[in-house]
Amino acid sequence: MSSRPIRAALLSVYHKDRLAPLVQVLRQHGVTLYSTGGTQKFLEEEGAEVTAVENLTGFPEVFGGRVKTLHPKVFGGILYRRHDVGDLAEAEQHDIPPIDLVVVDLYPFKETVASGAEEQDVIEKIDIGGISLLRAAAKNFRDVLVVSSRDQYAAVTELLTAKNGATDLDDRRHYAAAAFATTSHYDTEIFKYMRQGTSLAKANEVSTTESAAVPGSSFLLPPSSLAAAPIALRYGENPHQAGTFYGDLAALFDQLHGKQLSYNNLVDVDAAVALMAEFTDGAPACAILKHTNACGVAQAATLREAYLNALSCDPTSAFGGVIIVNKEVDAATAAELNQLFFEVLIAPSFAAEALPVLQSKKNRILLLQKPVEFPQKQIKTLLNGIIEQDADRQTESADDFRVVSQSAPTAEETEALVFAGKICKHTKSNTIVLARAGQLLASGVGQTSRVDALRQAIEKARAFGFDLHGAVMASDAFFPFPDCVEIAGAAGIRAVVQPGGSIKDADSTKAADELGMAMVLTGTRHFKH
Repeated sequence: MSSRPIRAALLSVYHKDRLAPLVQVLRQHGVTLYSTGGTQKFLEEEGAEVTAVENLTGFPEVFGGRVKTLHPKVFGGILYRRHDVGDLAEAEQHDIPPIDLVVVDLYPFKETVASGAEEQDVIEKIDIGGISLLRAAAKNFRDVLVVSSRDQYAAVTELLTAKNGATDLDDRRHYAAAAFATTSHYDTEIFKYMRQGTSLAKANEVSTTESAAVPGSSFLLPPSSLAAAPIALRYGENPHQAGTFYGDLAALFDQLHGKQLSYNNLVDVDAAVALMAEFTDGAPACAILKHTNACGVAQAATLREAYLNALSCDPTSAFGGVIIVNKEVDAATAAELNQLFFEVLIAPSFAAEALPVLQSKKNRILLLQKPVEFPQKQIKTLLNGIIEQDADRQTESADDFRVVSQSAPTAEETEALVFAGKICKHTKSNTIVLARAGQLLASGVGQTSRVDALRQAIEKARAFGFDLHGAVMASDAFFPFPDCVEIAGAAGIRAVVQPGGSIKDADSTKAADELGMAMVLTGTRHFKH
């Protein structure tokens, strides 16, 4: 049976914030609550009737609380298979009641390490019972729902409200996967702490193209796991490819709603975050991406206007895309967003009245972005090894422009050139970007010829009703011939930014002068392969 009602729940959490609404929903559906220690006290203060775990097990907490839930009546209630006749008989024989929901917020081990606490204090924050509960509940996802983070409380509250206190198999599998991600990352943090000052740390010194043999053991440890927790993805780029993410997504985002991020979601989210990093200051901005390329970018006086302008760039490609904004999503913007099918929305915050609107679609992924420092290096597998490079942190401003044409760009054209250059930097080469101040008009992306990229951009702009007269053009690399300038001028483009560096730069400049166009060089190429 796919849909299962929750009859009994075990709650054992370190942090109590955000828990009250979930408890209220459980009480409304008559769910029996089991708990321990501080969580029990919190639930009772909320007016809930709670059965202490020691009353369930007939055994008290011992060793200063180190052993509380580790008992067959607890783990039996979680793990017995509701469809198995033998399990059902044993549960009845041993008076083991079912536990259909497990809510655990683990001891803050990583935070305790970061605080500089003494080793004994750190060791006491290694959660044993909690992590065992998560694994048990996740293993039996056919029958049990597991909640492994306080970031999930709001979504689970909404889920149980919508489904009248029951869950479907897909719901339980989703949260089981998240629980195993939590336990994997938690164990990795413990491993990293325990290996400090031991010979195990030498594993970092091995080649990253090989597995690291852990001294004194018989197993191989992938080097990437030394620094990050693996998260199994549904699949890779395509269904026939397996996929895994190594990293700490919780440090980057709070996922407020929606299904698990896929491989392709993560690739697009990475591109979206990198692009929006160019627009962290100033006016509200919105970018819509598809297959890592922006199909709409705009800045405006309000976020709603920025979104609508970004959407107008290419509403066809925006369908099923990833959207990112640099300001809080308000109710007006949420109402507009809700009319579009999209995969992911990333924002620094969401207004309280905006969330219910955006959460109306079950699978829509909502990510609250946290401030974080990204690596200064980029690494990519290639052939039978890896290549590494510095991340492209350079972005050109008007101060970096060198005017080479007879006429200089106007103030408005200069603003548009800076805007276009930011987008161009984050678009697959060969690329051409056409824009006005504050709005992408069209781009030609990933073409084998720069002329093809320009023609693609012009055709797209016209297809969506944009008049290119007075617009500007940005190119990620130099023009080897004047043909792009000539084609752009004929389409109405009035200003161009490009890095320069071709032996025929003078030919492109001459073409610009003959067409009455302004051209500036930056001296910096932004290939993105």
